[in-house]
Formats: sequence, C-alpha cells, structure tokens
Amino acid sequence: MSSGMKNEGGLWRVLYVVLLGQSVSFSMALMSFTSSLSANLGVSAPLALAFSAYLPLTLVFGSILLYRRQKLQISWYWYALLAFVDVQGNFFVNKAFQFSSITSVTILDCATVIWVIILTWFFLGTKYSLWQFLGAALCVSGLCLVLLSDSGVGGGGGTNPVLGDALVIAGTCFFAFSNVGEEYCVKKVGRIEVIAMLGLFGMLVSLIEMALFEFKTLKSISWSAEVILIFAGFGISGFLFTSLTPLVLQASGATLFNLSLLTADMWAVVIRVFLYHQKVDWLYYVSFIFVGIGLVVYSKTFYREKYSNELPKLENNEPDQPYQLLPEEGARV
Repeated sequence: MSSGMKNEGGLWRVLYVVLLGQSVSFSMALMSFTSSLSANLGVSAPLALAFSAYLPLTLVFGSILLYRRQKLQISWYWYALLAFVDVQGNFFVNKAFQFSSITSVTILDCATVIWVIILTWFFLGTKYSLWQFLGAALCVSGLCLVLLSDSGVGGGGGTNPVLGDALVIAGTCFFAFSNVGEEYCVKKVGRIEVIAMLGLFGMLVSLIEMALFEFKTLKSISWSAEVILIFAGFGISGFLFTSLTPLVLQASGATLFNLSLLTADMWAVVIRVFLYHQKVDWLYYVSFIFVGIGLVVYSKTFYREKYSNELPKLENNEPDQPYQLLPEEGARV
C-alpha cells in the first residue's frame, strides 16, 4: 500500500471517528438538556429518566438479537454487573441537575476521562505516551477551573453547586467502569449483543431501584404533556447515545471516546445562555480553552502513534510472522 493511500485512509478514519464522536456528543448534550428541564419542573426522578432510555434499547436491539437466535457469547451476569454500574452513573449525574447548573454538570461529566485512563492502563494494558498524559492533564485542569468557579469564586449556578459537583464526580466513576467494560465487550462480541443486554438489564435494574427509592416521587408527579415529552426526549437522546457509543469505542477506545465528548460543553453553554438566559462565568471559557487544547494534543498523538504502527515491518519482502492474524482471530461483525 502506498504512503498516499495509507494517509488518505487514515484521514478518512479520523473524520469518521470525529463525526461519530460529535454525534454522540450532541446526543449527550440533549440528555443533559432534558434532564435539566425535568429538574427545573421539580421532577426528581433520575431512575425513571434512565429507564426511559433503556426501554427503547431493549425493544430495538433485543428484537434484533432474538431474530438472530444466537446464544450469548458473554455470560449474562457480566452484563447485569455492567448495567448496574451504568444505572448508578445515570442516577448520580441526573440527580446532580437538582443542585447544579447544566454547564457545570456537563463539563464535570468529562472527568470520566481521568478514571478511564486509570482503568484502561491497569485492566486493558493500554499504554499512553507523555504527550497523551499532557493532553489529559490539560483537560483535567479545565475541570478544576469549573470546581473553582462553583465553589464560590465565580458564583456557579444551582441551589447547591458543590453537592451537585460531588454527585457528578461520583457518577463519572461509575461511567468509567461502564465505558471500559463496554469497550472490552464490544471488541470481543460485537455491539448488537452488548447494547441489547445493557438495555435489558439496565431496564430491570432501574425498575427495581425505582420501586425501592422513587415510588412515592413518581406518584406525586403531575404528568402533563410537557413532562411526558421531557421523558420521551431523554429516552430518544439516550437511545442515540448508547447506540452510537459502541461504534466510537470500536474505532478509538474509551479514552478518546470520552475526550470526544468534551465538545458537549459547548452545547451546554449555548443552552444555558440562550434558553435559560443565565450568565456564564469567565472561568468556564478559560476551561473550554484548556479542554480544547488538551483534546487536540491527545488526539493528534493518538492517531500519529496508531497509524505509524498500523502495518508490520517487512523483512526480505515477507510479512513479519508474529503480526499475522490467524483466521479464527478475525474481527466479529
């Protein structure tokens, strides 16, 4: 393969991942927006919101899995554990909107990157270069500026922004385990089975926890058309987010996936300024600069290292034998 064709293929792959990442980022911003709207209406039902996203996943991808009539390639209890972790992440982040602004929640949600780097380093054996650590560190610095603003320096929005920030950070810990586990499963068995099982067990776990912790809240909700539309909007955006996530994980991994979601912050600022008519503290804009530079540094290093090592070295015009792929090791569809 000529270097020109290789570079062109690498460019298209980068564009493909970027577009996928931005699609997921936009759907994440829609989830934040609808969850924020529910909080503004006084609806405190984070588990019910999560259920509205898991239900369509189960119906669509579960039907595909049943049509294929294939046996599970990963034991069901691993999917149950993965779903449990994912539900807790959704609970904490959605609950945070009761206490903090949409801008703070969305930016701090990107702290998942920190935990993902740690988990992929120890459990998946992912190696990171000094430049990648620098890019991630710049992103973390941006998140620290948000904490500084919400602690009182910049006057963050919300009834109790510090508590809201703590809930988001707790949620990111669960999301990190979920992302890394989902990346492992998707690269092992394909996305249909993973999404179907995540939807099914996520729906069951959220139902059980709703019965235990949100039963009285759900009974007290005034179910207007506006509230129903909010739940439907969260369900649709959650469906898009979870459906597209495995594609990004297959193409780039959990770390770059979470870094790609940082652009959701821009949508959060637009929502806060134009829909909620709230002022955004100057520290948020500085945070965006740090996060943006960090994303560029990490992404550039990731793809340079990935594609410079894409093809094995040749000796005497013969492929290096240790790099040859055995037939049974081919990627699953």
